[in-house]
Formats: sequence, C-alpha cells, structure tokens
Amino acid sequence: MKTFSLIFLTIFLAKGCGNEAQNDIANATLQYTANTRGFFQKIVVTNQKATISRDREGEKSPEEITISDKDWKEIIGYFEKIDLEKVPTLKDPTQKRFYDGAAIANLKIRYQDKNYETTEFDHGFPPAEIEKLVNKIVSLAKEKE
Repeated sequence: MKTFSLIFLTIFLAKGCGNEAQNDIANATLQYTANTRGFFQKIVVTNQKATISRDREGEKSPEEITISDKDWKEIIGYFEKIDLEKVPTLKDPTQKRFYDGAAIANLKIRYQDKNYETTEFDHGFPPAEIEKLVNKIVSLAKEKE
C-alpha cells in the first residue's frame, strides 16, 4: 500500500509541476527586437501567440500568428532553462553591430510583474544562454515572410 501511495503521489506531483511551468510562461511576455537603418523586426510572444511587426513607424498593423503546440513546447523548454536574474548580465558573443555588420537586437522578458532585459547583441548572434529561445522566436517570423 505504501508503494502504491508513493507511486501515485510521485506521478501526481510530476504532472502538477509540468502544468505549473506552462501556466507560468503563459503569463510571461517575451519581446525580441532587432533593428538597423534599413531593417526593423519586433516579435512579441504571449500565451501561444506571436505578434510580428516589421514597420518601425507603426503605420502597418502587426501580423498575429498562433504558435503551434510543437513550437510552444519548445519555447517552454527553452524558457525554463533560463536564469532570469542573469539575463541583464549576459555577454554578447560578437560585436558586428558596431560596424553595421548586424542589426542591433535585444530580448525583453516580463515575468511575474518583473522585467528582465538583455544588453544589446547582434541579430543572429545572441548570447549562448538564450540562443535557442531567441532563434526559435526569430524562426516564427521567418515562417511568415
């Protein structure tokens, strides 16, 4: 009986943790922005939806897409691995933006009423700690080009 209770409790708690993580990211907002003189891209991800804007002036309405379950699970997995407190101190791997070799990019995360923002980095070359998440977010916009 003790074994059965232990197994049941383990399964119950494991399921509860997984759903809690999904709910947590469902309440988060991820905003990726990349721009240079001739290029602008802003992607806002919130609760399995992405809003993509390529108009710096805001004259054209942003495009909204629904993120597939498969892509959303990937985003959740990448998000869970990030230490949010370290986001502002992440180091950029390249400095191509200093000589117009890449657009200037950054990632802003709003999570549990706190804001976490990276320092500027090169579009296409994010810090290693957030690389998979950023690349996944950018790939959502590439699918709609």
